[in-house]
Amino acid sequence: MQLAMIGLGRMGGNMSERLMRDGHKMVVFDRSPEAVQKYVGLGAMGAASPAEVVSKLSAPRVVWIMVPAGKPVDDTIAALLPGLQKGDVIIDGGKGIHFVDSGTSGGIWGLENGYCLMIGASPEAFKLCEPIFKSLAPEDGYGHMGPPGSGHYVKMIHNGVEYGMLQAYAEGYEILHASKNFKLDLHQIAKVWNHGSVVRSWINELAEIAFQRDANLDQLKGYVEDSGEGRWTVQEAIDLDVPAPVITLSLLTRLRSRQADSFGGKVIAALRNEFGGHAVKKA
Repeated sequence: MQLAMIGLGRMGGNMSERLMRDGHKMVVFDRSPEAVQKYVGLGAMGAASPAEVVSKLSAPRVVWIMVPAGKPVDDTIAALLPGLQKGDVIIDGGKGIHFVDSGTSGGIWGLENGYCLMIGASPEAFKLCEPIFKSLAPEDGYGHMGPPGSGHYVKMIHNGVEYGMLQAYAEGYEILHASKNFKLDLHQIAKVWNHGSVVRSWINELAEIAFQRDANLDQLKGYVEDSGEGRWTVQEAIDLDVPAPVITLSLLTRLRSRQADSFGGKVIAALRNEFGGHAVKKA
């Protein structure tokens, strides 16, 4: 199958390489000419604009967009639409043009391990694009979630679950690291937990790698960003009257990680000092 990839960042480029490796012919475009030339060197056909991408594809066209959510997606679709026709497919990001959204999980390891793909599409569009999904995903690693929009919805909740899992591991390892009774090797613990434990997981395999590289994570700051999915998951839980305390608190903990000092903490310290004479630490 011939298809196009727009956006050759780490994930888009990685996916393009995996697709070419599986025999798909690729047309690629990125705002960076250097990124385009890299994949041309690997066998792709380069394009200088979204319009040129469309002109180099034969119908039915399949264009996969891997650009940041929001205005970049809207602008890219607007640039593509004049050259598309009924039956063409835009993945990710319709007018007789099919819209396919593919929630994607697998990160930078996807090139070797494959990507988990949560796909929202009409049955017709899903069938047309299924060879692409088979190339990108491991066995049983993709599925048709429902109509357009359902793929990203499932991926949103997936990332909310991920927030909670990461926080649980973080708290467990911090308790182990803080132990006053034992000097514990976190790399060894992670390695043991990955063999037969009920908490074994790919995330913990990555913890094993991280602790092997830097036993006490001295090279890192405890500053944790979020890309929005956790916030959206918490808002959806509120809108649906579904209690989600673990995911919610994991999100709030990320916000706390960005504060060098908490004004709220200062307020509590001041009040404890006022009503009980409890000691405070001066700045």
